[in-house]
Amino acid sequence: PAMDHVDKMLTSYLHNKKYLLSIHLAVWLAKKTLNWYYQLTDRSHTYQISMVLHPKHKLSYFKAAQWEDNWIETAEQLVCKEFKCSY
Repeated sequence: PAMDHVDKMLTSYLHNKKYLLSIHLAVWLAKKTLNWYYQLTDRSHTYQISMVLHPKHKLSYFKAAQWEDNWIETAEQLVCKEFKCSY
């Protein structure tokens, strides 16, 4: 959810014509860098599990954000597998 907000704000700055080209380029580079690191979270089981266990969102966040069904199913399976192994 925080990443969604940051991405939304950076996108709005990118499309705002009142900023100089240098600002647009800096925002574009920030957005590109942030997205590169964010995509790495897909490889982290800990991140996926923590997102599913978020008290407010759980799996509903991913469904509302229209994430791929495959990713949602994988995240759910990771949580179940970790629970079974640990408890």
